[in-house]
Amino acid sequence: MSKPLEKVAVVGTGILGAQIAMLAVHAGYRVKIFDPREEAFIETYNKIQGDLKAKDMTPFIPWEDWEACEQAIQKTTELGEAVKDAELVIEAVPENLDLKRQVFRELGQKAPPGAILATNSSSMPVSKFEENSGRPERCLNIHFYFPLQGINMVDIMGGTKTLPEVMQKGIEWIRSIGCIPLTVKKEILGFCFNRVWRAIKREVLYMWGNGFVDFRDVDRAWMIFTGMKEGPFALMDKVGLDVIHDIEMVYYRDSNDPRDKPPDALLEVIKRGDLGVKSGKGFYTYPDPEFMRADFINPKG
Repeated sequence: MSKPLEKVAVVGTGILGAQIAMLAVHAGYRVKIFDPREEAFIETYNKIQGDLKAKDMTPFIPWEDWEACEQAIQKTTELGEAVKDAELVIEAVPENLDLKRQVFRELGQKAPPGAILATNSSSMPVSKFEENSGRPERCLNIHFYFPLQGINMVDIMGGTKTLPEVMQKGIEWIRSIGCIPLTVKKEILGFCFNRVWRAIKREVLYMWGNGFVDFRDVDRAWMIFTGMKEGPFALMDKVGLDVIHDIEMVYYRDSNDPRDKPPDALLEVIKRGDLGVKSGKGFYTYPDPEFMRADFINPKG
């Protein structure tokens, strides 16, 4: 399909930022990425590649195209350089409101006046920091999952002043990179599917954190019931347990409901430095986690 724009910038090259950049460049967009750490993108790229190969998964982008995509992405440690001619900028920095406000303020100053500014936030509505950009009418939520694993759905939601044509261009761009837009008609914390996933996270973390069940049995049940290769705790490991905690705290601060507060046991895991796949250990130990072994859901052991 025809492209609604040509130039994309991605700010932040963690697990999702790196995947967004890869998807966009593979779809024929000119892509620049910004990260203050020069080696950040390639480190993430290697971790994603290693994870997919360890699980023997066929990625959304064919393996033979990966190196060319990586080489085509323009990398910089200067934010102004990354966004100076962008038509769409996607922020993918950690889930911290003050940080996102700061980033949107800088994007408003450094990106072209007509550029669309989108956040890949996992939970926060763009309305919380759209005014910092100085162009709230051109701000969007565009939230990805694990597109290179084939989870090619994307939440899209406008802010309080987003123009209809900006929303439409965002939808067209999502489709142009081979993803399915999940359009949110009015603002809600957590968007579309991510709010469903969040309900699952809250319940399983409560059950594990309060000693009711072993996390492995939750994952076994999920894998048997859905046919998936990993369960909720394995998925949280992949996202990063520090990121999971930050996201859950967004919901808790919004509601002030004690039931929304992540269990202290999760914070203890994080304090030990066990952050999931990116640190080599979370609920499981990587690169050979238990849930990938043949006996994990074999009744004969």
